Amino acid sequence: MSDVGLSVDGRNGRRLARAALLVAVALGCVLTGCKGGATRARERSTERSQTSDAYASQARDLRTEGREDEALALLSRAIELNPTLTVAHLEMADIYEERGDYDLAERSYATAAGQEPANFSAQFGHGRVLHLLNRISEAVRAYLRALAIRPDDYDANLALATAYIQIDGPSQALPYALRATQLNPASGPAHANLGSVYSALGRHREAVEEYRAAAELMDLTPNLLLNLADSLGKLQRYEEMINTLDTANRLEPTAAAHERTGFAYFKLRRYEEAKSAFAQAIAQDATYFPALNGLGVCRLNEYLLSNKSDVAAHDSAMQYFRQSLRINGRQPRIVDLLARYER
Repeated sequence: MSDVGLSVDGRNGRRLARAALLVAVALGCVLTGCKGGATRARERSTERSQTSDAYASQARDLRTEGREDEALALLSRAIELNPTLTVAHLEMADIYEERGDYDLAERSYATAAGQEPANFSAQFGHGRVLHLLNRISEAVRAYLRALAIRPDDYDANLALATAYIQIDGPSQALPYALRATQLNPASGPAHANLGSVYSALGRHREAVEEYRAAAELMDLTPNLLLNLADSLGKLQRYEEMINTLDTANRLEPTAAAHERTGFAYFKLRRYEEAKSAFAQAIAQDATYFPALNGLGVCRLNEYLLSNKSDVAAHDSAMQYFRQSLRINGRQPRIVDLLARYER
């Protein structure tokens, strides 16, 4: 019995040994296969990454050569291989922005900004195209994210100040407008922007200083001169206002500049010159209702100075006011003048 038992145990032992050997071999094969699969996966990922990088690099070269459509095609292939390749999204966004395709640019910048929140170019670029799309509140948030990354960037400070002015936030705009002039004291646009902020805050003396600093640093533009003239008018410096507007009209005659000139002459009680300036504004643009109002006020003034005996002046004033209201009916002060003086 003991021999038989030994014999059975021996056979069982040999079977267990063979089974263990087979399991070990099989396990070794599985482990080797897993290791090989992981290696191959890593290799494929590396290859895709290298290829996508190469596509992005080639796209930049094509863009330099002006072959933007081909560059966009390569960038699309790069993103297909590696959707998280931020440089490809940024390059694509730049191309779309240059083309004026701001909706497409915004999507690409948004993707890049989402993938790399600490990427200044992505955040600032996103803010810039949002600004161009007139999505001002969103642009402000993007600019703030950009400035959190790079607080001393001139362009971002200037852009944020401009955006804040557009959403009626001059007090919020002020520190960024000031910072822009500190970062780039030789920038005419920065001083002009700061002037606009001061003007919106009613700080017209400081506005005049900034507008004049801008005028010394950049080519004069009608818009800059009109802004300067308006602040001079608020300070009752009417002679300077007229001289500034004369310069604006020499650069580019506009109805607005002529009308503002008429206003300044009226304030100086030079009524005939005021009427002439208002008439020039109407000749420039027959629908410019502020100039019609100016002519109406001049004629109404003549009527009142005549102790209300100059009926022709009265009737002419009422005609100008009615003509103005036909162009823009939302003028309560003109409606009030008509109600008070129309016979």
